[in-house]
Amino acid sequence: MHPVLVELGGVSVRSHEFFVGLGVALAALVVWLEARRRQLMSDGLLVAVAGGLIGGALGMRASGLVRSLDPAHNPSLATAWQDGAKSVLGGLTGAYVGVLVGKRLTGYRVRTGDVFAPAVALGMAVGRIGCLLTEPPGRPTSLPWGVRLSAEQIAAVQGCVGCRPGVPLHPSFAYEIAFHLVALAVLLALRSRIGVPGGLLTLYLAGYATFRFLVEFTRANETVALGLTRGQWFLLVVAPLIAGKVVRLVSVSRSTQALPPATAEYSPG
Repeated sequence: MHPVLVELGGVSVRSHEFFVGLGVALAALVVWLEARRRQLMSDGLLVAVAGGLIGGALGMRASGLVRSLDPAHNPSLATAWQDGAKSVLGGLTGAYVGVLVGKRLTGYRVRTGDVFAPAVALGMAVGRIGCLLTEPPGRPTSLPWGVRLSAEQIAAVQGCVGCRPGVPLHPSFAYEIAFHLVALAVLLALRSRIGVPGGLLTLYLAGYATFRFLVEFTRANETVALGLTRGQWFLLVVAPLIAGKVVRLVSVSRSTQALPPATAEYSPG
């Protein structure tokens, strides 16, 4: 575990904050490149990006408000604001809402999901490097690639309650990094083949939701009910919304393919 990436002139550059910041910067660059490629650069898009950044930051913090099914056990607003900065699911939800709010405020009606999807995948892959270096790896495993921590490394990781020296653990964040890199490659390969606006983002969200639910079984997160973590319960709640978007994507895609060639050419999708 490496909570401090480097020391510069007596100033500690923390690994988690560095890679999260780098991920955000690279995601912003990809949004700019994709917007230029699709000829969508405008003031409305810039406001949407700003809304996504603000919403993502607020979502990560706000996620700390709900840690228990019993409201009496949940932290105060001040405590949640200080400690709730590492929830990726909260950040993604906040960013999604932030983009919608930004577009609504400016009246910007262009679908932007396809611009954001590759950017989010890359940003997540890079940001998760910080988690890999600073957070508890995962649950014990007998797989040959399990991560073994020393007593000193365990002491340097917050929340590594179940960690034991020499016991192999799932490198759960490495699994996430691999998923997002594969997702990025798939999204780039499909971006010229999916003609339904927002289709790339729908596929990415559906894929990540499914993967995240499964990978939670390898994470060291606390289970709250029926052997499931808070993240898994959140995914179960939003699953109908994501499934509805996938069904709509498939329906619209089939309708577009069924159109005569001349009609399909001028379809707004």
